[in-house]
Amino acid sequence: MEDPRREAPAVARNRDPILAVLRRILPQQGLVLEVASGSGEHALAVAQAFPGLTIQPSDPHPEARASTDAWGQGQGNMRAALELDAAASWPVMAAQAVLCINMIHIAPWAATEGLLRGAACCLPPGGLLYLYGPYRVAGAMVESNAEFDASLRERDAAWGIRDLETVAAAGVAAGFGPPEVIEMPANNLSVVFRRHPAAADG
Repeated sequence: MEDPRREAPAVARNRDPILAVLRRILPQQGLVLEVASGSGEHALAVAQAFPGLTIQPSDPHPEARASTDAWGQGQGNMRAALELDAAASWPVMAAQAVLCINMIHIAPWAATEGLLRGAACCLPPGGLLYLYGPYRVAGAMVESNAEFDASLRERDAAWGIRDLETVAAAGVAAGFGPPEVIEMPANNLSVVFRRHPAAADG
């Protein structure tokens, strides 16, 4: 039988830097929803690093969910992957944190808006939304990111590296405070939103 597990080369490069940030910001207990889990390798890494957390991976694509479930086989704190499209309606759930790694530049802008809106609905006041990937900052990008952006837009005109300021403003509009921005290797950023306490009244 063919092994459904996929391997994303970028995971080996960015897994440890991402975990270093998550060790500082994630709670020790509770449910963590990962949106756009892809191969599932990041979900497994987080589940292994945080045994007190329950990891709920998700992805709209059945092949990705099959890969994620295969990687998570035997990992007791990692749930079966959920079918979830960031841009569509989300199932009702309560999570302490939402993770989304390398999605918003390879999806239409509606997926970012849906991610922010959905995360705000399932997080408590102070709950965190963690985004990772490349960004355009103050309208500028390093050359490697500009080349990557051009290749993305050639594949799909609705894709492309997003402006950090635009994402931050959309996050605030969805009920989050201004994000903490952390520089990461290979010209990527960790962008950490906290759900604003006032959002609970909305």
